[in-house]
Amino acid sequence: MKQLEESPALCRSEGNIFWWIMSTIWLPFTLPHLIFKVIGMIRERRYRECLPGKVVLITGASSGLGEALAHTFFLAGCKVVLAARRKDELERVRKDLLALHTTVVTHSPVVVPLDLSDINSLPNKVKEVLEIHGQIDILINNGGISVRSDCLSTALDVDIKVMLVNYFGTVALSKACLPSMIKRKEGRIVCVSSVQGKFSIPHRSAYGASKHALQAFCDSLRAEMAENNVRVTLVSPGYINTALSFNALTGTGKQYGKIDSTTASGSSPEKVAKLILKAVLRDEDDITIAPIAPRLAYWIRHLCPPLYFRIMASRAKKVDSSASKDD
Repeated sequence: MKQLEESPALCRSEGNIFWWIMSTIWLPFTLPHLIFKVIGMIRERRYRECLPGKVVLITGASSGLGEALAHTFFLAGCKVVLAARRKDELERVRKDLLALHTTVVTHSPVVVPLDLSDINSLPNKVKEVLEIHGQIDILINNGGISVRSDCLSTALDVDIKVMLVNYFGTVALSKACLPSMIKRKEGRIVCVSSVQGKFSIPHRSAYGASKHALQAFCDSLRAEMAENNVRVTLVSPGYINTALSFNALTGTGKQYGKIDSTTASGSSPEKVAKLILKAVLRDEDDITIAPIAPRLAYWIRHLCPPLYFRIMASRAKKVDSSASKDD
């Protein structure tokens, strides 16, 4: 009988010890996270009211994530400027926006064809937008190309082209937009990078290098522009279900022409676009949009490099073996 009476007391004691341990270990981590989350929600609500009428220039807007971003920011009431190489596809996106969102009170999208590899022409493209709208509130650097080739088989011309489009084109366009933003003491540069800008994987040396460079550029620019109230948001997505791999370059510069299984099973561009909008509204500096595996790889790379290098070497061996079978 005495044993039965002591049992509930023992359970309560063990329960108290459990919660004491949980609060001691986890509370210092979870409490700041919850506080930042609440602050983010407050910011999002406040900035959402200010978003209608903002001029948003989106590169790579002719398809994929760029097209999804156009729909997302258009629905939010922004003055969307669609930019990419293919004018006919930009016109299609523009017509889709006007046809699909007829109930939305917003502004007619503007089409500005541009080629990120032609960096000397980009200042005039920005000038064209400024002549139309008078300002650029948000620049979303989304345009880019990828590569499917090992380092040794990749022609140097391909390395240069990828760096020219993904890095120098983004830098040139950002620099062309900055003077007007600094003058107004307001603006935001959004750069769509990749998780491969945070850690590298085999057969992506050219692509990963361009995204690594973009990461460094954004980190420097963010610090330099803080006093001018020009914000910089770096977005690092994982795989997105778009035609990026289909349009990727091979080592010789030809079109890859295939949709990778990893790309096909990636996040929808619509989902990623909404998360980018949320990052802008919450004034985020650097966000990663990816499942657990890439996030884990990032931490392994920085906390245990030897293990990461071993995993990547094994991955490279498997890819090479698979490619030889296909040949």
